[in-house]
Amino acid sequence: SDCIAAEQLCLSDSVCNATYRILENCALAKTRFLPLDHDSRVRCLNAELDLGNSSLLHCKCHRRMKRQEHCLRIFWTVHSSMTDGYFNLETSPYENPANEEHWKTDYNELAALVSGNGSQLAGDATNPCLKATHVCNLSKKCVRLRTDYASICTKGAGSEDTCDRRKCHRALRNFFEKVPEDFTRRILFCPCQDVLCGERRRKTIVPECSFQYNTKPNCLWLLDSCLEDHICKSRLADFQQNCQPADTSPDGCSQHNHAACLQAYMGMIGTPMTPNYVSNSSVEVSLWCTCESSGNQKEKCDQILGMFESNKCL
Repeated sequence: SDCIAAEQLCLSDSVCNATYRILENCALAKTRFLPLDHDSRVRCLNAELDLGNSSLLHCKCHRRMKRQEHCLRIFWTVHSSMTDGYFNLETSPYENPANEEHWKTDYNELAALVSGNGSQLAGDATNPCLKATHVCNLSKKCVRLRTDYASICTKGAGSEDTCDRRKCHRALRNFFEKVPEDFTRRILFCPCQDVLCGERRRKTIVPECSFQYNTKPNCLWLLDSCLEDHICKSRLADFQQNCQPADTSPDGCSQHNHAACLQAYMGMIGTPMTPNYVSNSSVEVSLWCTCESSGNQKEKCDQILGMFESNKCL
């Protein structure tokens, strides 16, 4: 099911190899926003159909794999027709999202770990976000990667020289991909009762660098930046699949898996479409963008913003 292995298999077969090369050219034209004429579009669609039962057509990528970008590039080469001017990507390139049960049970192990370090955690009862950072400090990897992104994302933030947002985003992705989710989700989703705790939670991702610009860009601009980037496009597809709201469903989710939705939300952090909490006193999240001056694309823009702002599933 791994796209890298599937690509190697395909390249060793002359017929599959020739079809795959056609798809590579189609995907390349799309990333450069070159308009395809009717014949080229037909050729691209036919090449996708020719793959038929090839393992390439059904391959997936792992969230934490080493050559993730290479794997995702293969996935979008094979599925390039899915994004033809339509941002509902629908099919996630990632395999098997988080299981609801797995997310619940592991908390007990952490509780035991924390109780063994009582002295360090004394007085944290009122601030679960502070407690979550102490729990992170118990893991060498968690504290190292958290310190990494904090120092990169605070360099220049709030002063004359602006921070390096690209480096900040990469460090954030590194943290959320390499540290076990037991730690990362506690830090990001700690339950707050007061403003101090809420402030700490909102500042988890150093929003001055990773989230906010001086002025709010249009959400369609954010979307365009995202679709040009294999990782962001993949995380967005994952988010759309696992956080798809359903008004008729009692839990508000079409997939009925809140753990998978929260995991997909975490995946968006460190991409051009990084979301965050909007205030210290609520759990509402949003993108840093606006739909003003969207012209005849206002509806599409509202849809993008609404995926985060008024998504019952999330």
